[in-house]
Amino acid sequence: MVDSQGGDRPHRTTEIVNAGLKRRYRSERVFKLYGIAALAVAMGMLALLFVTIGTRGLPAFLQTYVTFDVVLAEDTIDPGRTRDPDVLSTANYQALVRQTLRDMFPDVSGRRNQRELYRLISSGAPFDVREMVMDNPSLIGSTVSVSVPMSADFDQFAKGHISRDVPEADRRVSDQQIEWFDRLDQDGRVELRFNANLFTHGDSREPEMAGIWGAVVGSFYTLLITMALSFPIGVAAAVYLQEFAPKNRWTDIIEVNINNLAAVPSIVFGLLGLAMFLNFFGLPRSAPLVGGLVLSLMTLPTVIIASRAALMSVPPSIREAALGLGASQLQVITHHVIPLAVTGMLTGTIIGMARALGESAPLLMIGMVAFIVDIPQGPMDPATVLPVQIYLWADAPERAFVERTSAAVLVLLAFLILMNGLAVWLRNKFERRW
Repeated sequence: MVDSQGGDRPHRTTEIVNAGLKRRYRSERVFKLYGIAALAVAMGMLALLFVTIGTRGLPAFLQTYVTFDVVLAEDTIDPGRTRDPDVLSTANYQALVRQTLRDMFPDVSGRRNQRELYRLISSGAPFDVREMVMDNPSLIGSTVSVSVPMSADFDQFAKGHISRDVPEADRRVSDQQIEWFDRLDQDGRVELRFNANLFTHGDSREPEMAGIWGAVVGSFYTLLITMALSFPIGVAAAVYLQEFAPKNRWTDIIEVNINNLAAVPSIVFGLLGLAMFLNFFGLPRSAPLVGGLVLSLMTLPTVIIASRAALMSVPPSIREAALGLGASQLQVITHHVIPLAVTGMLTGTIIGMARALGESAPLLMIGMVAFIVDIPQGPMDPATVLPVQIYLWADAPERAFVERTSAAVLVLLAFLILMNGLAVWLRNKFERRW
């Protein structure tokens, strides 16, 4: 009887273990399926985001242009025949462009109809003609072929965003204007071209003339100042805390505060910059200098944490070997530890710069939301940055700005992907496995 029970016990134990294993394996498969499903949903949403932004933004890289012949009348441009640049710059080029349109459509009469005709082309067309004359004054007195952007409404019409089948009262272009557009199109004067203005102009009230170059230059100056301040200060602070500072209550408080600052909302740094740099020190508003100072404060905790992690990754044997050969602690740090940890430091700094590039809230607080047309020539000139430019365009009522908003987002994403890719490349190429 005992032998029988003893013989059955291992069998029952095996059955219980096998049943438990089946449940565990089943639970593991279900958990894996949950993980795969979550990953698939995340990737699907990311793909949807890129597709949505891409379909909206890609048309902004094309612009509708119209080509016509303009008579550069000398009596209008330079009556005194002096070829003075000041005189050429202030000439009435708008009159030349409008006269060209009236000559092309001689049947249009009446001031109201003529104003409707003028709305076919961008209000920036006279400036394109002026630049042509300023670059080559010898053209004065001749007839030249000029390609100028059409107005935003007819750019949208050419791209199919405004339908001619919609009742006239429900669209921004009239039937008469559509007829004039069709005549220009049938003459081969209308074509879609690469929108160079998007990458060479600053902001504008007219969508067809608006560009991101001013915001790109402002972002460059802002990030340059951020990099120049946050990298050396952050690395120096990390080296001191990791290698020289004694371990006591004060250093513990500093470390906790650094970790907490890395999680502080960015707008708090904007409020700090508004109170200190603008109100107390009196620095100019909307300047990349102030933007760089604010973003440096925001980026410093990230740089310090990443730099300390890079220093900690260097094996203690490196330090012990250098000290055993007679090197001082400073020589150990500067000649051995920092060169081995600099890759991790740069990686953390680039990631911090990428975060700073995408920030808008702290810069809104210091006035970089201003409407800036001119391209900044230095860090003290008024400027804006790409995220703020996107914010401004997203708030504009014209539909053409929807395209340009998405196009600017694509450019910003390209910069962010490039910076993060550079960080990954540096880590994979120079990181040492101990």
